[in-house]
Amino acid sequence: MKTQVAIIGGGPSGLLLSQLLDSQRIDCIIFERKSKDHVLSPIRAGVLERGFVDLMREAGVSARMDAEGFIHDGTQISFGETMFRVDFKELTGHAVTVYGQTEVTRDLYEAREKAGGKIEFNVENVVINDAESDAPFLTYCVDGQERRIACDFVAGCDGFHGVSRQSIPNDVRKEFEKVYPFGWLGVLSETPPVDHELIYSGSERGFALCSMRNDTLSRYYIQVPLSDKPEDWSDEAFWEELKRRIPKAAADKLVTGPTIEKSIAPLRSFVTE
Repeated sequence: MKTQVAIIGGGPSGLLLSQLLDSQRIDCIIFERKSKDHVLSPIRAGVLERGFVDLMREAGVSARMDAEGFIHDGTQISFGETMFRVDFKELTGHAVTVYGQTEVTRDLYEAREKAGGKIEFNVENVVINDAESDAPFLTYCVDGQERRIACDFVAGCDGFHGVSRQSIPNDVRKEFEKVYPFGWLGVLSETPPVDHELIYSGSERGFALCSMRNDTLSRYYIQVPLSDKPEDWSDEAFWEELKRRIPKAAADKLVTGPTIEKSIAPLRSFVTE
């Protein structure tokens, strides 16, 4: 097998790259270590920066995002009972879009399938060979069978845990990392958002964020110790703690209800050069 660009990773980055390459008639294949359903299962962040939104439009996959996404011209910042608004539109001339990353990924898969894009799922033991040469190639396994594909370029879109970063030799790779001693406990609930814009709230008890997916689906976070587990937090305990960390005006109008997803994300800043 041969392709012009072998893309490792079938998340938003790999899918969007594949869509953009296809628009330029550049042949490519995506190699994803999990199934499509698995890639679409996690709940991810929902704020899309302007550059990414522009790329989605350039790639011709922005129709649902433009129709269903929330355009936010600003955001609310608070500490204790003090709250002020940062006006993105006034200060930068641009807004941000709130549209779930899972929906972005779903839209990109639909576009790639419609275009006949090539995607290999459940790929194991990927090895990048001869990356510094003019004829790199991948070896990998699918259903226990070893395969090989030659290419002109390898695009590593497989994130921190993927093979691409680890394939860069140590003598040319520099890594910078800051690990934070806390995580974000996030819940998804079928409740209306507490505000039409995001609220980033600091307090003596820790950080909180009020976000949303749509008019009836809200996403909330509170800062917790890394030793905590999601099962340590009942729905009632979460809502009460969230109310303590946001201004009373917001807490009084917060609509609570059963959570449909609850997880803790450890936080770090990581850059590979």
